[in-house]
Amino acid sequence: MSLIRALSKELQARSDESLRALFSARPDLISPGVPDFAALAARASGRVSVQRALERLNRPQMQVLETLHLCTNADTGHSASAAMLKKLINGSSVAAVDRILHSLQELALVHRADPPHGATPAAAKQRHYLPVGSLKDVIGIYPAGLGRSYTELVRLQPAFAQRVVQLVGELHRGGATISPATTPMEAALSLQHWTATPESLQQILATAPDRTAALLARFGNWAMGAVPQAQRRASVLHESADVGPVDWLLARGLLVPLDAAHVELPHSVGVSLRGGYVIENFSLAPPVPRLGHTSAGLRRNAALGAIAETLRLVGEVLYTVREQPLATLRSGGVGVREMKRLADSLRMDVHEAGVLAELCGMAGLLRLDVDSSAWVQPPQLEWLSLPRQEQWLWLVNAWLASERAPSLVGQPVNAAAPGPAGHRGPAGTTINALSAEAQRPDAPVVRKRVLEILHELTLEAAAPDGQAPVLDAAAVLERAEWTQPRMARRFSSLIRGILAEAEMLGLIGSGALSQLGAAIAAEQPDDALGILGEHLPAALQHVLLQADLTAVAPGYLDPELSERLLTMAAAEGQGPATIYRFSVTSVRRALDAGQDAAAMLDFLRQHSATAIPQPLQYLIEDTAARHSRLRVGAAASFIQSEDEAALLELLNAPAAAGLGLVRIAPTVVVSHAAPRETAQVLRGLGLAPVLEEAASAVVRLRRSTPAPGSGRPVYTAPRTAPPEADIEAQLAVLRANGSRAPGSGAHPPAAPGSEEATQLGLETLLKAIRLRQRVIMNVVDSMGNATRETVVPVAVNGGRVRVFDPDKEIERVLSIHRIIDVEATEELFQ
Repeated sequence: MSLIRALSKELQARSDESLRALFSARPDLISPGVPDFAALAARASGRVSVQRALERLNRPQMQVLETLHLCTNADTGHSASAAMLKKLINGSSVAAVDRILHSLQELALVHRADPPHGATPAAAKQRHYLPVGSLKDVIGIYPAGLGRSYTELVRLQPAFAQRVVQLVGELHRGGATISPATTPMEAALSLQHWTATPESLQQILATAPDRTAALLARFGNWAMGAVPQAQRRASVLHESADVGPVDWLLARGLLVPLDAAHVELPHSVGVSLRGGYVIENFSLAPPVPRLGHTSAGLRRNAALGAIAETLRLVGEVLYTVREQPLATLRSGGVGVREMKRLADSLRMDVHEAGVLAELCGMAGLLRLDVDSSAWVQPPQLEWLSLPRQEQWLWLVNAWLASERAPSLVGQPVNAAAPGPAGHRGPAGTTINALSAEAQRPDAPVVRKRVLEILHELTLEAAAPDGQAPVLDAAAVLERAEWTQPRMARRFSSLIRGILAEAEMLGLIGSGALSQLGAAIAAEQPDDALGILGEHLPAALQHVLLQADLTAVAPGYLDPELSERLLTMAAAEGQGPATIYRFSVTSVRRALDAGQDAAAMLDFLRQHSATAIPQPLQYLIEDTAARHSRLRVGAAASFIQSEDEAALLELLNAPAAAGLGLVRIAPTVVVSHAAPRETAQVLRGLGLAPVLEEAASAVVRLRRSTPAPGSGRPVYTAPRTAPPEADIEAQLAVLRANGSRAPGSGAHPPAAPGSEEATQLGLETLLKAIRLRQRVIMNVVDSMGNATRETVVPVAVNGGRVRVFDPDKEIERVLSIHRIIDVEATEELFQ
């Protein structure tokens, strides 16, 4: 029976509770919904769905599944039981393997099958299983890190097939206990039998050169390796004592050359090296890392310090960008020169500035202006007016939900391995801030899982009172590789950056998960806000003015105070105790911005804990006295109105900030924008300007409602299960369309073009390729004419199938979507 048909029959016999658990674990099976159990089984057997399901399996589940895949054959109906798998998994028990097989069956990755032909009565009473048909394509050619069999290598490697008979003959004449052969397949079977047991392999390796065992140990986790000139070095059977281990193994077929630079360790050799087991180390318990400890007080102080520093720096980024937006490159992103300017203004290195810019971009504090191709601050930004704890939660929510990886900024772009976004950059370049290369669609899932692992390890460590476990990237990665080994590569590429970003946001303090991080990991943001509001010091409203023309911030300043100081003084140093130095240049900058000496001195008196030093007062007054009373500027248009209050309101409207409005008289305001552009912006504010011929605008102002600001981000954890209503609706459809009792008769034919028909056709094609079997295809041409053809499928890849036509003796490539149905025949192609 077809594997899809068998799975459909099993799914139909399940209880509603079992189906609910399946849909919760594999939500893609009902997104979108399926009409019946046949379509459900087809989707569950699809390659993409199986790949997603495998990404959620832990290491023991993957080990059992890979072992089942290696010792079963769906074409011959050779199934396996827990007792059979236990013999191939070192350290396992029948009960443990049986439980895992049952969990895999619940996930529809394996299904029950009849015992293999010739099974003993005792074995026939055991539960036997077969994996879904697409598992081989998803797992790959090296399941459990083992290579392919000698027979498969002979079939797929022509160069090896040409020399394998000669190789076996030379070994036999040299005294090896190997049977001679006359055909490549016989030679492959001889090699397979020769290396079939650990004892026979040890006997072969007894005469091997030094370092051979160390070389073979490198193939413990993966069957392929790189060897220069592999094919040439395998052509001679070396007998001299000074031959190297690589040449010795190649000459005896213990390593098989794949091409000029790569070799493969055959399956039987790999299993024998593992003592006859497919899995050497099996454990149901995750690894427990050895962790250091830090004090809870140090953890809290480090987290709070990081939060306060990040909030301060974000405020400085926004101020700097308001003064001069971040220009982008033609290729996208912000260039190194522009980031260097930002880094200098923040007094930090370029990488840290890039991470901050990314954080501001993902939080919506910076946005790309399409007209100027520069990153600017949105008008009426709500973040600036929020309490500090809410500003922090805004940033954390944006970080959790964003599909960008800020820590990738500055790293090389690997031209051979583009990211999930599909972007491929030129070799030798680096990832620019706010560019497409930093896009990672799986970043939210990885961040959530990393926080969960940090929480799990913290709880498991059970540190004594007043202590907290220190968690590094190695410990988190070790646990991630156990819980989700199929995602280990994604974790390894992002985990260090995620931990650094989490530390910057105070989710980690002094290397340990903070109370805030634990609350966020448990999806309790309100608790985190309460903790932060209780412990985070309030922003200061004063500075200490000194006689050396400096102002010292004794802590984290209020953003408005810091921004005002930056207009009249230059910041120095880093950290909470920032020094602001006054100079002629900085005071002149404030005067150019529209301030006067009296306003600056009043501001300093209000926000200084000390009296204004006489040198600073003289500096401000003397610079203001010399500051020119004549002002020269550019104006492209002017706005005139008798309503002075309305003009004042217009000047303060953030939505009109892009016009560069300056009031030059009680009833006149000038703009650097062209008249038509100015009039268009004013109309958008609800005003009614009259455009004059002299390229200026006279405006009749009317009160209007300010444009809404940008909304704060809200984080929603990545959904791992579909809504309950969707599950119940799908169950109702399945039960309504599956009322026929399982096994009551033959399955109805699949509807042409349906998901079921596509998966059944692929299953038939793949089986025919493995068995070199002819099939009858019903193919539709571009004009819609259908023809039935008898062909031999050769390969399926990329939505196309390559077939051999025995009658015409030619090969053709057909699009799968043009194949209506496929019917297997009993005739084999010779």
